[in-house]
Amino acid sequence: MRSRDGDYSFTQSISSIISLLLCSSVIFADEYIISYRYSVKNATLYSETLYVSKAMKKCMGRPYDTLLLESQKSEILKEILLANQDKFIEFLYKIGLSVRYYEETLNGKNDSSTILTLPSKCFKVDFNDSFVRIAPLK
Repeated sequence: MRSRDGDYSFTQSISSIISLLLCSSVIFADEYIISYRYSVKNATLYSETLYVSKAMKKCMGRPYDTLLLESQKSEILKEILLANQDKFIEFLYKIGLSVRYYEETLNGKNDSSTILTLPSKCFKVDFNDSFVRIAPLK
């Protein structure tokens, strides 16, 4: 956009460059498919599984939230997620972890089970020197 005297608008060009630099780290990141399942039966941990694999084809969507985790100089995403498990599980609650609860009382005996599930979801992952930026796609 030109001003009346023929010069380009300096503020618009600077703001577009800054927004491009901030978004470029997530746009050109690797894509991973992550799924998670946590099962508790009668107040005892029954199973916990975390699946992480690199996406074989391009995922469609835009990143909509970001989680920063310390990488501990590791390039293996599953190790980083397990080392920062509390932050990652809290992040999963925020982006849509489904909870299924079942309880039954029969002849004075109570049976209960809780299952937390994150179905397979595509994430953009950007590895830097000291941290990893993880952003789910919508």
